Amino acid sequence: MSVRKFFSRIINWELWNFNVIYAPISPVWLWYAIRSRAFWFFTPSNPTIDFGGFEGEGKKEMYDQLPPEFIPRTIYIKHDEAFNKVLHILKQSGFEYPFVVKPDVGMKGILFRVIENEQQLKKYHERIPVEYIVQEKVDYPVEVSVFYYRYPWEKKGVVSGFIHKELLQVEGDGKNTLRQLIAEHPRAKYRLEEMEHRHQHRYERILPRGEVFYLSYAGNHNRGAKFTNLHHHIDDRLVEVFDRLSHYNESFFYGRYDIKTTSIEDLKQGKNFMILEFNGAGAEPNHIYDCNMSLGRAYGVILKHWKVLYRISRYNNRQGVPYWSFRKGRAYLRAAKKHFRLLEQFD
Repeated sequence: MSVRKFFSRIINWELWNFNVIYAPISPVWLWYAIRSRAFWFFTPSNPTIDFGGFEGEGKKEMYDQLPPEFIPRTIYIKHDEAFNKVLHILKQSGFEYPFVVKPDVGMKGILFRVIENEQQLKKYHERIPVEYIVQEKVDYPVEVSVFYYRYPWEKKGVVSGFIHKELLQVEGDGKNTLRQLIAEHPRAKYRLEEMEHRHQHRYERILPRGEVFYLSYAGNHNRGAKFTNLHHHIDDRLVEVFDRLSHYNESFFYGRYDIKTTSIEDLKQGKNFMILEFNGAGAEPNHIYDCNMSLGRAYGVILKHWKVLYRISRYNNRQGVPYWSFRKGRAYLRAAKKHFRLLEQFD
């Protein structure tokens, strides 16, 4: 890494390691655990999701609790299934290329792929070591994240964060190779090892002028997506849409929805949108990124959300939703981390 890039990482807190960012405020998290007399104080926050949706929950349990008309068509594939049977299942389900594949239990865009043909699917199926999902590719042009919470004793919730996502991409100029475009990209240049792993076989390709090449299809900050704050678009109509989603099963009180839609206006009207993910207690308020926000202000946003999470969890516990025991939570988290380490080896 060049000296210039090194100092850019030092100055820009958004490029810091996750643990480095959160270390100074971790005592607040511990304080909530002490007040709750439960190390895993957040587990009652979303009562019908394992571990409150903090980590390690399956997508199937999440999709099963959301309105089916707002979920992309999805099927579940066992990784050790015979490939011919997989093709038969896809045909019976009416799937056509391209479509999306990802682990049922995954995070940070690990092993998320867009499959264009049978050869790619075969390679993915033979490689992935866990159960995965095949999902209809949603081609709505606008991808957003909406952070929403609702206190269980209230009917109306709060949309605290609303951002637009732009996938990590470069645009060809008819002159430079993909390698050169990546090296000059404001975000991709900090991810050269990842870019080389994924795209080295295309590095010397010169993209025609105007051609867009997606370096990652995952709309995560962890995968280099660009976020634009849409806070000024938050209004009662938007809140009403997510109130209805929250009341659908009366169990999703805190988390972030990742959504594709035809337009912001359509989303506010409750139409033409699909929910790609719901992330529960472990969801980061990602509207702190790409908004020229100081680290101090970002800490204020995070701490506000932690307080909300604590209050929701405490209330649900008093209504009879138990906290997970330390032993149960530790075992669950260890299994989840082991699972993710396995995924990272194959990503």
